[in-house]
Amino acid sequence: MRKLPAPAPAPRYRRHGFSLIEVLVTILLISLALVGTFGLQSFALKLNQNAQFRTQAVILASDLAERMEVNKAAAVAGNYVYTCPSPAAAVSNACGPAGALCQPAALATYDLLQWQAAVAVALPQSTCSVAQTTGGNPSTYTISLTWVDRQTDTTYDASAVSASGTGEVLTYKATRTIFN
Repeated sequence: MRKLPAPAPAPRYRRHGFSLIEVLVTILLISLALVGTFGLQSFALKLNQNAQFRTQAVILASDLAERMEVNKAAAVAGNYVYTCPSPAAAVSNACGPAGALCQPAALATYDLLQWQAAVAVALPQSTCSVAQTTGGNPSTYTISLTWVDRQTDTTYDASAVSASGTGEVLTYKATRTIFN
């Protein structure tokens, strides 16, 4: 019987592992990617907070406008004209759920104090005002909310920076017409 030739021995290759330099370069690249991701996440959180404050301003303005709709007699009479004092006035609970029924003017005062307390809690360094732009029936009101948002690296004109220089001053205005 004929013998098959033995297979040729496999060529000898030098097996190489990762060198220390390759490992260090990989660690450096992963570190840079993580730092970039962290910076992006931080920026996204700042923008999210800005959007939250804007949403709160819209909700607060709508809240007061709905309170005016419920108390139309006081709104048409001009009882909702108000400028929020600083510091916030004490909240009255005379017309609250446990209180007695109120007259329209007293209910307007109660609504404004409750609303101002909500504004002070929801918006940082906030100011607010409610102006009656058209009196009588119908009455038109302008609700203004101003707050100081995060500090940015952007240069603004003097009117857009807070007095303390720590942030951007933002304003939201809403207009509501009340028919009696």
